[in-house]
Amino acid sequence: MSADNRALLAAIFDGLAKGDGRPFVEAMAEDFTWTMIGSTDWSGVYRGKAAVRGELLRPLMARFKSYRNTAQRLVVEGDWAAVQCTGDAETVDGKRYDNTYCWVMRFRDGQLVGLTEYMDTELVREALGPFERPGATA
Repeated sequence: MSADNRALLAAIFDGLAKGDGRPFVEAMAEDFTWTMIGSTDWSGVYRGKAAVRGELLRPLMARFKSYRNTAQRLVVEGDWAAVQCTGDAETVDGKRYDNTYCWVMRFRDGQLVGLTEYMDTELVREALGPFERPGATA
């Protein structure tokens, strides 16, 4: 199973390194959960593929002119993986967002079911600014 999960991760990060998030989204199970650590406006738990796409990825990607993410190290053991990766991005405001991440990921039956993202939260605040969650009212 580790070899299959490693191959899936390699395909995901091959796409992300080129600015193509489709392999990543296609690998998400319907019950996929993304946890962004920290206390930023962007931090929290996004449950379900539809919520991840609509409540996190859509507004997040709208903040970027371009976004790529390159893996430096993949560690895969069974249904778990840790990926050390680096973003290469520019916001629509012209700010650099070259974050460094550690993604801890869980697989089930050849799909991603969980991701916990560790990153520079101060850079999130500085470059991405405040985030009003879709559907939130003031």
